[in-house]
Amino acid sequence: MSTQEHILKVRLDAPAHGGHTVARHEGRVIFVRHGIPGELVSVAVRDEGEKARFWRGDVVEVHEASEHRVPHFWSQADSLQAASRGVLPVGGAEFGHISLDAQRGIKGQIFVEQMQRLGGIDVAEHGFTEVRAPEGEAADGLGWRTRTAFAVDSKGRLAMSPFRSNDLVPVHDMPLAHARINELELWKLPLAGIGRIEVAVGSGGEPGVLVLFIEDGTVAGAAGRAAKRLPEGISAAALTQVGGSAADGRGALQRLRGRTWLSESVAGRDYRITGEGFWQIHRLAPEALVQRVMGQLAPAYGERIADLYAGAGLFSAPLAQAVGDDGMVLSIEGAPGTSKDALKNLREFPQAVISQGRVEKTLSKELNTRKAKLDSIVLDPPRTGAGKAAVSAMVRSGAKKISYVSCDPASFARDTADLMASGFRLDQVEVLDLYPHTHHMETVGMFVRR
Repeated sequence: MSTQEHILKVRLDAPAHGGHTVARHEGRVIFVRHGIPGELVSVAVRDEGEKARFWRGDVVEVHEASEHRVPHFWSQADSLQAASRGVLPVGGAEFGHISLDAQRGIKGQIFVEQMQRLGGIDVAEHGFTEVRAPEGEAADGLGWRTRTAFAVDSKGRLAMSPFRSNDLVPVHDMPLAHARINELELWKLPLAGIGRIEVAVGSGGEPGVLVLFIEDGTVAGAAGRAAKRLPEGISAAALTQVGGSAADGRGALQRLRGRTWLSESVAGRDYRITGEGFWQIHRLAPEALVQRVMGQLAPAYGERIADLYAGAGLFSAPLAQAVGDDGMVLSIEGAPGTSKDALKNLREFPQAVISQGRVEKTLSKELNTRKAKLDSIVLDPPRTGAGKAAVSAMVRSGAKKISYVSCDPASFARDTADLMASGFRLDQVEVLDLYPHTHHMETVGMFVRR
Protein backbone atom coordinates (compact mmCIF):
# COMPACT_ATOMS: atom_id res chain seq x y z
CA MET A 1 0.00 0.00 0.00
CA SER A 2 1.05 3.58 -0.54
CA THR A 3 3.12 5.31 2.12
CA GLN A 4 0.83 8.31 1.60
CA GLU A 5 -2.09 6.54 3.29
CA HIS A 6 -3.25 7.03 6.84
CA ILE A 7 -5.72 5.05 8.86
CA LEU A 8 -9.01 6.41 10.22
CA LYS A 9 -11.56 4.66 12.41
CA VAL A 10 -15.09 5.45 11.17
CA ARG A 11 -18.68 4.26 11.30
CA LEU A 12 -20.07 3.43 7.86
CA ASP A 13 -23.32 5.04 6.81
CA ALA A 14 -25.45 4.66 3.67
CA PRO A 15 -24.34 2.85 0.49
CA ALA A 16 -23.39 4.99 -2.50
CA HIS A 17 -23.41 4.30 -6.23
CA GLY A 18 -20.14 2.86 -7.51
CA GLY A 19 -19.53 0.22 -4.82
CA HIS A 20 -18.94 2.60 -1.92
CA THR A 21 -20.30 3.23 1.54
CA VAL A 22 -20.32 6.79 2.90
CA ALA A 23 -18.39 7.72 6.05
CA ARG A 24 -17.58 11.07 7.61
CA HIS A 25 -14.57 12.31 9.52
CA GLU A 26 -14.43 15.83 10.94
CA GLY A 27 -16.93 17.00 8.33
CA ARG A 28 -15.11 15.33 5.44
CA VAL A 29 -16.98 12.76 3.31
CA ILE A 30 -15.10 9.52 2.65
CA PHE A 31 -16.23 7.04 0.00
CA VAL A 32 -15.24 3.66 1.44
CA ARG A 33 -14.99 0.37 -0.42
CA HIS A 34 -15.21 -3.15 1.03
CA GLY A 35 -17.45 -2.20 3.95
CA ILE A 36 -21.12 -2.67 4.85
CA PRO A 37 -23.45 0.06 6.18
CA GLY A 38 -23.43 0.20 9.97
CA GLU A 39 -19.99 -1.34 10.47
CA LEU A 40 -17.26 0.23 12.62
CA VAL A 41 -14.06 -0.09 10.61
CA SER A 42 -10.55 1.18 10.08
CA VAL A 43 -10.08 2.71 6.64
CA ALA A 44 -6.86 3.30 4.71
CA VAL A 45 -7.59 6.74 3.24
CA ARG A 46 -6.38 7.66 -0.24
CA ASP A 47 -7.05 10.49 -2.70
CA GLU A 48 -6.94 12.87 0.24
CA GLY A 49 -5.89 16.48 0.53
CA GLU A 50 -7.20 19.62 2.14
CA LYS A 51 -8.65 20.86 -1.15
CA ALA A 52 -10.25 17.53 -2.11
CA ARG A 53 -14.06 17.56 -2.14
CA PHE A 54 -14.05 14.08 -0.67
CA TRP A 55 -11.65 11.27 0.18
CA ARG A 56 -11.59 7.62 -0.80
CA GLY A 57 -10.46 4.59 1.13
CA ASP A 58 -10.56 0.82 1.65
CA VAL A 59 -11.55 -1.07 4.78
CA VAL A 60 -8.44 -2.67 6.31
CA GLU A 61 -9.87 -3.79 9.67
CA VAL A 62 -13.37 -4.50 10.97
CA HIS A 63 -14.10 -3.70 14.62
CA GLU A 64 -17.87 -4.24 14.59
CA ALA A 65 -18.98 -6.46 11.73
CA SER A 66 -22.36 -6.48 10.03
CA GLU A 67 -24.44 -9.62 10.32
CA HIS A 68 -24.28 -9.72 6.51
CA ARG A 69 -20.48 -9.98 6.34
CA VAL A 70 -19.24 -13.33 5.01
CA PRO A 71 -15.76 -14.70 4.21
CA HIS A 72 -14.65 -13.40 0.82
CA PHE A 73 -14.51 -16.12 -1.83
CA TRP A 74 -11.40 -14.63 -3.49
CA SER A 75 -8.41 -13.72 -1.35
CA GLN A 76 -6.92 -11.32 -3.89
CA ALA A 77 -10.09 -9.23 -3.98
CA ASP A 78 -10.48 -9.25 -0.18
CA SER A 79 -9.35 -5.90 1.21
CA LEU A 80 -8.63 -7.36 4.66
CA GLN A 81 -6.33 -10.08 3.31
CA ALA A 82 -4.74 -7.68 0.85
CA ALA A 83 -4.00 -5.20 3.64
CA SER A 84 -2.28 -7.91 5.67
CA ARG A 85 0.03 -8.47 2.69
CA GLY A 86 0.66 -4.77 2.15
CA VAL A 87 -1.03 -4.67 -1.27
CA LEU A 88 -4.29 -3.42 -2.78
CA PRO A 89 -7.20 -5.77 -3.54
CA VAL A 90 -7.90 -6.42 -7.21
CA GLY A 91 -11.10 -4.98 -8.62
CA GLY A 92 -14.08 -6.88 -9.96
CA ALA A 93 -15.51 -8.44 -6.78
CA GLU A 94 -16.01 -5.51 -4.44
CA PHE A 95 -19.17 -6.99 -2.86
CA GLY A 96 -17.69 -10.45 -2.28
CA HIS A 97 -17.64 -9.94 1.49
CA ILE A 98 -21.44 -9.45 1.62
CA SER A 99 -24.09 -12.19 1.53
CA LEU A 100 -25.92 -12.33 -1.80
CA ASP A 101 -29.29 -11.37 -0.31
CA ALA A 102 -27.72 -8.35 1.38
CA GLN A 103 -25.90 -7.39 -1.83
CA ARG A 104 -29.20 -7.26 -3.65
CA GLY A 105 -30.75 -5.25 -0.83
CA ILE A 106 -27.94 -2.69 -1.07
CA LYS A 107 -28.29 -2.49 -4.85
CA GLY A 108 -32.00 -1.88 -4.40
CA GLN A 109 -31.29 1.02 -2.03
CA ILE A 110 -28.84 2.52 -4.52
CA PHE A 111 -31.31 2.19 -7.39
CA VAL A 112 -34.07 3.91 -5.39
CA GLU A 113 -31.69 6.70 -4.32
CA GLN A 114 -30.36 7.34 -7.84
CA MET A 115 -33.82 7.42 -9.37
CA GLN A 116 -35.05 9.84 -6.71
CA ARG A 117 -31.99 12.12 -6.69
CA LEU A 118 -31.22 12.25 -10.43
CA GLY A 119 -34.65 11.60 -11.89
CA GLY A 120 -37.04 12.87 -9.23
CA ILE A 121 -38.87 9.54 -9.44
CA ASP A 122 -40.30 7.32 -6.71
CA VAL A 123 -39.80 3.90 -8.32
CA ALA A 124 -42.11 2.20 -5.83
CA GLU A 125 -44.94 3.94 -7.69
CA HIS A 126 -43.79 2.17 -10.87
CA GLY A 127 -43.73 -1.37 -9.50
CA PHE A 128 -40.16 -1.68 -8.24
CA THR A 129 -39.84 -3.77 -5.09
CA GLU A 130 -36.43 -5.46 -5.04
CA VAL A 131 -33.40 -6.48 -7.10
CA ARG A 132 -33.84 -10.08 -8.23
CA ALA A 133 -31.47 -12.80 -9.41
CA PRO A 134 -32.18 -14.23 -12.87
CA GLU A 135 -33.87 -17.61 -12.93
CA GLY A 136 -31.23 -20.34 -12.85
CA GLU A 137 -28.55 -18.32 -11.02
CA ALA A 138 -26.00 -20.35 -9.06
CA ALA A 139 -26.57 -20.33 -5.29
CA ASP A 140 -23.07 -18.94 -4.69
CA GLY A 141 -23.21 -16.36 -7.50
CA LEU A 142 -19.93 -17.56 -9.00
CA GLY A 143 -18.90 -18.72 -12.49
CA TRP A 144 -21.25 -16.38 -14.36
CA ARG A 145 -18.81 -14.35 -16.47
CA THR A 146 -18.61 -15.67 -20.03
CA ARG A 147 -16.26 -12.80 -20.90
CA THR A 148 -13.26 -11.79 -18.83
CA ALA A 149 -10.29 -9.48 -19.37
CA PHE A 150 -6.81 -9.76 -17.89
CA ALA A 151 -3.70 -7.60 -18.04
CA VAL A 152 -0.12 -8.84 -18.22
CA ASP A 153 2.50 -7.31 -15.92
CA SER A 154 6.09 -6.36 -16.76
CA LYS A 155 7.28 -9.84 -15.78
CA GLY A 156 4.87 -11.54 -18.19
CA ARG A 157 2.43 -12.67 -15.50
CA LEU A 158 -1.35 -12.75 -15.83
CA ALA A 159 -2.65 -9.87 -13.73
CA MET A 160 -5.54 -7.58 -12.79
CA SER A 161 -5.69 -4.02 -11.49
CA PRO A 162 -6.97 -2.68 -8.17
CA PHE A 163 -9.73 -0.07 -8.23
CA ARG A 164 -8.52 3.31 -9.56
CA SER A 165 -4.94 2.08 -9.76
CA ASN A 166 -2.43 1.39 -12.52
CA ASP A 167 -0.73 -1.25 -10.40
CA LEU A 168 -0.97 -4.85 -11.59
CA VAL A 169 -1.49 -7.79 -9.24
CA PRO A 170 -0.60 -11.30 -10.52
CA VAL A 171 -3.60 -13.68 -10.44
CA HIS A 172 -4.04 -17.43 -10.86
CA ASP A 173 -7.82 -17.58 -11.14
CA MET A 174 -10.95 -15.48 -11.45
CA PRO A 175 -13.81 -17.12 -9.48
CA LEU A 176 -16.52 -15.08 -11.21
CA ALA A 177 -15.38 -16.40 -14.60
CA HIS A 178 -16.96 -19.36 -16.33
CA ALA A 179 -15.26 -22.64 -15.41
CA ARG A 180 -14.00 -23.11 -18.98
CA ILE A 181 -12.03 -19.87 -18.68
CA ASN A 182 -10.29 -20.89 -15.48
CA GLU A 183 -9.58 -24.34 -16.93
CA LEU A 184 -7.33 -22.71 -19.53
CA GLU A 185 -4.79 -21.83 -16.80
CA LEU A 186 -3.73 -18.76 -18.73
CA TRP A 187 -1.24 -17.86 -15.99
CA LYS A 188 0.96 -20.73 -17.20
CA LEU A 189 1.35 -19.32 -20.73
CA PRO A 190 4.43 -17.42 -21.94
CA LEU A 191 2.93 -13.93 -21.90
CA ALA A 192 5.91 -11.60 -22.36
CA GLY A 193 4.98 -9.11 -25.08
CA ILE A 194 1.22 -9.45 -24.46
CA GLY A 195 -0.47 -6.33 -23.13
CA ARG A 196 -3.95 -7.67 -22.45
CA ILE A 197 -6.00 -10.85 -22.85
CA GLU A 198 -9.74 -11.06 -23.57
CA VAL A 199 -11.36 -14.48 -23.10
CA ALA A 200 -14.89 -15.44 -24.16
CA VAL A 201 -16.92 -18.63 -23.80
CA GLY A 202 -19.60 -19.31 -26.40
CA SER A 203 -22.92 -21.07 -25.96
CA GLY A 204 -24.00 -21.63 -29.55
CA GLY A 205 -24.49 -24.74 -31.64
CA GLU A 206 -20.73 -25.28 -31.54
CA PRO A 207 -19.70 -24.17 -28.04
CA GLY A 208 -16.16 -22.90 -27.88
CA VAL A 209 -13.65 -20.61 -26.24
CA LEU A 210 -11.90 -17.69 -27.93
CA VAL A 211 -8.71 -16.22 -26.46
CA LEU A 212 -7.80 -12.82 -27.85
CA PHE A 213 -4.19 -11.75 -27.26
CA ILE A 214 -3.56 -8.01 -27.52
CA GLU A 215 0.16 -7.57 -28.24
CA ASP A 216 2.07 -4.63 -26.80
CA GLY A 217 4.51 -4.52 -29.72
CA THR A 218 7.66 -5.21 -27.69
CA VAL A 219 8.07 -8.90 -28.58
CA ALA A 220 7.54 -10.13 -32.15
CA GLY A 221 5.22 -13.14 -32.44
CA ALA A 222 4.29 -13.10 -28.75
CA ALA A 223 0.64 -14.00 -29.37
CA GLY A 224 1.52 -16.89 -31.68
CA ARG A 225 3.81 -18.47 -29.11
CA ALA A 226 1.23 -18.14 -26.36
CA ALA A 227 -1.52 -19.58 -28.57
CA LYS A 228 0.48 -22.73 -29.26
CA ARG A 229 0.39 -23.56 -25.56
CA LEU A 230 -3.40 -23.43 -25.31
CA PRO A 231 -5.34 -26.70 -24.97
CA GLU A 232 -6.49 -28.33 -28.20
CA GLY A 233 -9.80 -27.08 -29.54
CA ILE A 234 -9.42 -23.54 -28.19
CA SER A 235 -9.61 -20.72 -30.73
CA ALA A 236 -7.11 -17.88 -30.54
CA ALA A 237 -6.57 -14.58 -32.31
CA ALA A 238 -4.23 -11.62 -32.05
CA LEU A 239 -5.24 -8.00 -32.07
CA THR A 240 -2.90 -5.23 -33.07
CA GLN A 241 -4.59 -2.03 -32.01
CA VAL A 242 -4.28 1.16 -34.02
CA GLY A 243 -5.91 3.66 -31.68
CA GLY A 244 -8.90 1.38 -31.26
CA SER A 245 -10.12 -2.20 -31.40
CA ALA A 246 -11.43 -4.80 -33.80
CA ALA A 247 -14.99 -3.99 -32.73
CA ASP A 248 -14.69 -0.34 -33.75
CA GLY A 249 -12.98 -1.19 -37.02
CA ARG A 250 -9.59 0.33 -36.20
CA GLY A 251 -7.74 -2.79 -35.08
CA ALA A 252 -6.33 -5.65 -37.14
CA LEU A 253 -7.64 -9.06 -36.05
CA GLN A 254 -5.40 -12.03 -36.97
CA ARG A 255 -6.50 -15.65 -36.68
CA LEU A 256 -3.94 -17.80 -34.86
CA ARG A 257 -5.93 -21.03 -34.54
CA GLY A 258 -9.56 -22.05 -34.85
CA ARG A 259 -11.86 -19.09 -35.41
CA THR A 260 -11.86 -15.37 -34.72
CA TRP A 261 -15.49 -15.54 -33.66
CA LEU A 262 -17.80 -17.42 -31.29
CA SER A 263 -21.33 -18.69 -31.69
CA GLU A 264 -23.85 -17.66 -29.03
CA SER A 265 -27.28 -19.25 -28.73
CA VAL A 266 -30.43 -17.57 -27.41
CA ALA A 267 -33.90 -19.12 -27.63
CA GLY A 268 -32.70 -21.54 -30.30
CA ARG A 269 -31.10 -18.85 -32.46
CA ASP A 270 -27.34 -18.61 -33.02
CA TYR A 271 -25.44 -15.33 -33.15
CA ARG A 272 -21.90 -14.74 -34.37
CA ILE A 273 -19.68 -12.50 -32.21
CA THR A 274 -16.26 -11.60 -33.64
CA GLY A 275 -13.19 -10.85 -31.52
CA GLU A 276 -13.97 -8.52 -28.65
CA GLY A 277 -17.40 -7.55 -30.01
CA PHE A 278 -20.01 -6.73 -27.37
CA TRP A 279 -22.15 -9.47 -25.84
CA GLN A 280 -23.86 -9.67 -22.45
CA ILE A 281 -21.34 -11.18 -20.03
CA HIS A 282 -23.60 -13.07 -17.60
CA ARG A 283 -24.35 -16.56 -18.89
CA LEU A 284 -28.09 -16.05 -18.25
CA ALA A 285 -28.35 -12.41 -19.36
CA PRO A 286 -29.14 -12.76 -23.09
CA GLU A 287 -32.09 -15.10 -22.53
CA ALA A 288 -33.42 -13.12 -19.56
CA LEU A 289 -33.23 -9.78 -21.36
CA VAL A 290 -34.75 -11.02 -24.62
CA GLN A 291 -37.71 -12.43 -22.67
CA ARG A 292 -38.31 -9.12 -20.93
CA VAL A 293 -37.89 -6.90 -23.98
CA MET A 294 -40.19 -9.05 -26.10
CA GLY A 295 -42.71 -9.14 -23.27
CA GLN A 296 -42.70 -5.36 -22.91
CA LEU A 297 -42.88 -4.46 -26.60
CA ALA A 298 -45.17 -7.34 -27.64
CA PRO A 299 -44.20 -6.77 -31.31
CA ALA A 300 -46.97 -7.39 -33.83
CA TYR A 301 -46.82 -8.32 -37.51
CA GLY A 302 -46.16 -5.29 -39.71
CA GLU A 303 -44.79 -3.02 -36.97
CA ARG A 304 -41.74 -0.79 -37.35
CA ILE A 305 -39.27 -1.04 -34.50
CA ALA A 306 -35.80 0.38 -33.86
CA ASP A 307 -33.09 -1.48 -31.94
CA LEU A 308 -30.62 1.18 -30.78
CA TYR A 309 -27.06 0.37 -29.68
CA ALA A 310 -28.00 -2.97 -31.18
CA GLY A 311 -24.66 -4.75 -30.98
CA ALA A 312 -24.68 -8.01 -32.90
CA GLY A 313 -28.48 -8.10 -33.05
CA LEU A 314 -29.52 -9.85 -29.81
CA PHE A 315 -32.91 -8.09 -29.83
CA SER A 316 -33.07 -7.32 -33.56
CA ALA A 317 -33.40 -10.97 -34.63
CA PRO A 318 -36.46 -11.95 -32.53
CA LEU A 319 -38.06 -8.58 -33.27
CA ALA A 320 -37.55 -9.05 -37.03
CA GLN A 321 -39.11 -12.49 -36.85
CA ALA A 322 -42.10 -11.08 -34.97
CA VAL A 323 -42.82 -8.13 -37.31
CA GLY A 324 -42.55 -10.33 -40.40
CA ASP A 325 -42.00 -9.37 -44.04
CA ASP A 326 -44.37 -6.40 -43.86
CA GLY A 327 -42.63 -4.88 -40.85
CA MET A 328 -39.25 -3.25 -40.32
CA VAL A 329 -36.53 -3.49 -37.71
CA LEU A 330 -33.98 -0.70 -37.84
CA SER A 331 -30.85 -2.07 -36.13
CA ILE A 332 -28.36 0.72 -35.32
CA GLU A 333 -24.87 0.11 -33.90
CA GLY A 334 -21.91 2.47 -33.67
CA ALA A 335 -19.02 -0.03 -33.80
CA PRO A 336 -18.21 -1.10 -37.41
CA GLY A 337 -16.94 -4.56 -36.47
CA THR A 338 -19.98 -5.36 -34.34
CA SER A 339 -22.28 -4.00 -37.04
CA LYS A 340 -20.73 -6.48 -39.49
CA ASP A 341 -21.70 -9.28 -37.12
CA ALA A 342 -25.26 -7.94 -37.12
CA LEU A 343 -25.31 -8.14 -40.94
CA LYS A 344 -24.47 -11.84 -40.72
CA ASN A 345 -26.83 -12.55 -37.83
CA LEU A 346 -29.78 -10.86 -39.54
CA ARG A 347 -29.17 -11.94 -43.14
CA GLU A 348 -32.30 -14.14 -43.19
CA PHE A 349 -34.53 -11.14 -42.47
CA PRO A 350 -35.00 -8.74 -45.43
CA GLN A 351 -37.13 -6.60 -43.11
CA ALA A 352 -34.06 -5.88 -40.95
CA VAL A 353 -32.21 -2.68 -41.87
CA ILE A 354 -28.68 -2.66 -40.40
CA SER A 355 -27.19 0.80 -40.13
CA GLN A 356 -23.84 1.72 -38.59
CA GLY A 357 -23.36 5.12 -36.99
CA ARG A 358 -24.10 7.35 -34.01
CA VAL A 359 -27.60 6.60 -32.77
CA GLU A 360 -28.87 10.18 -32.43
CA LYS A 361 -27.92 11.03 -36.03
CA THR A 362 -28.52 7.68 -37.72
CA LEU A 363 -32.01 7.15 -36.31
CA SER A 364 -33.31 10.49 -37.62
CA LYS A 365 -31.56 10.07 -40.98
CA GLU A 366 -32.95 6.59 -41.60
CA LEU A 367 -36.50 7.57 -40.67
CA ASN A 368 -36.36 10.73 -42.79
CA THR A 369 -35.08 8.73 -45.77
CA ARG A 370 -37.93 6.25 -45.43
CA LYS A 371 -40.49 8.89 -44.47
CA ALA A 372 -41.45 6.53 -41.67
CA LYS A 373 -42.53 6.65 -38.06
CA LEU A 374 -41.81 3.95 -35.48
CA ASP A 375 -44.18 1.91 -33.35
CA SER A 376 -41.64 1.10 -30.66
CA ILE A 377 -37.96 1.17 -29.68
CA VAL A 378 -35.56 -0.96 -27.66
CA LEU A 379 -32.24 0.50 -26.56
CA ASP A 380 -29.29 -0.94 -24.63
CA PRO A 381 -26.80 1.94 -24.46
CA PRO A 382 -23.32 1.96 -22.92
CA ARG A 383 -22.84 2.83 -19.25
CA THR A 384 -23.03 6.57 -20.01
CA GLY A 385 -26.63 6.17 -21.17
CA ALA A 386 -28.42 7.56 -24.20
CA GLY A 387 -28.19 11.27 -23.45
CA LYS A 388 -30.39 14.19 -24.42
CA ALA A 389 -29.68 14.08 -28.18
CA ALA A 390 -30.63 10.40 -28.49
CA VAL A 391 -33.69 10.88 -26.28
CA SER A 392 -34.79 13.77 -28.51
CA ALA A 393 -34.39 11.57 -31.61
CA MET A 394 -36.46 8.82 -29.99
CA VAL A 395 -39.21 11.27 -29.08
CA ARG A 396 -39.34 12.56 -32.68
CA SER A 397 -39.50 9.00 -34.07
CA GLY A 398 -43.18 8.68 -33.16
CA ALA A 399 -42.61 5.51 -31.09
CA LYS A 400 -45.35 4.85 -28.57
CA LYS A 401 -43.38 2.32 -26.50
CA ILE A 402 -39.74 2.19 -25.43
CA SER A 403 -38.03 -0.74 -23.73
CA TYR A 404 -34.84 0.55 -22.09
CA VAL A 405 -32.11 -1.88 -20.97
CA SER A 406 -29.52 -0.21 -18.75
CA CYS A 407 -26.39 -1.29 -16.89
CA ASP A 408 -26.10 1.93 -14.87
CA PRO A 409 -28.80 3.34 -12.54
CA ALA A 410 -27.43 6.89 -12.69
CA SER A 411 -27.61 7.26 -16.48
CA PHE A 412 -30.94 5.41 -16.51
CA ALA A 413 -32.32 7.92 -13.98
CA ARG A 414 -31.15 10.92 -16.04
CA ASP A 415 -32.57 9.49 -19.27
CA THR A 416 -35.81 8.59 -17.50
CA ALA A 417 -36.22 12.19 -16.38
CA ASP A 418 -35.67 13.39 -19.96
CA LEU A 419 -38.15 10.88 -21.38
CA MET A 420 -40.80 11.77 -18.82
CA ALA A 421 -40.30 15.47 -19.53
CA SER A 422 -40.83 14.69 -23.23
CA GLY A 423 -44.22 13.05 -22.92
CA PHE A 424 -43.47 9.48 -21.80
CA ARG A 425 -44.38 7.78 -18.54
CA LEU A 426 -42.45 5.00 -16.85
CA ASP A 427 -44.94 2.14 -16.98
CA GLN A 428 -42.85 -0.58 -15.29
CA VAL A 429 -39.30 -1.19 -14.13
CA GLU A 430 -37.35 -4.27 -13.06
CA VAL A 431 -33.80 -4.59 -11.76
CA LEU A 432 -31.85 -7.83 -12.25
CA ASP A 433 -28.68 -8.86 -10.44
CA LEU A 434 -26.69 -9.83 -13.53
CA TYR A 435 -23.38 -8.94 -11.85
CA PRO A 436 -23.22 -10.87 -8.53
CA HIS A 437 -20.50 -9.83 -6.08
CA THR A 438 -20.07 -6.46 -7.82
CA HIS A 439 -21.97 -3.19 -7.39
CA HIS A 440 -23.39 -3.35 -10.94
CA MET A 441 -27.01 -4.11 -11.82
CA GLU A 442 -29.19 -4.33 -14.94
CA THR A 443 -32.41 -2.36 -15.29
CA VAL A 444 -35.21 -2.98 -17.78
CA GLY A 445 -37.74 -0.15 -17.95
CA MET A 446 -40.87 0.20 -20.05
CA PHE A 447 -41.91 3.70 -21.22
CA VAL A 448 -45.26 4.52 -22.83
CA ARG A 449 -46.13 7.75 -24.60
CA ARG A 450 -48.79 9.65 -22.71
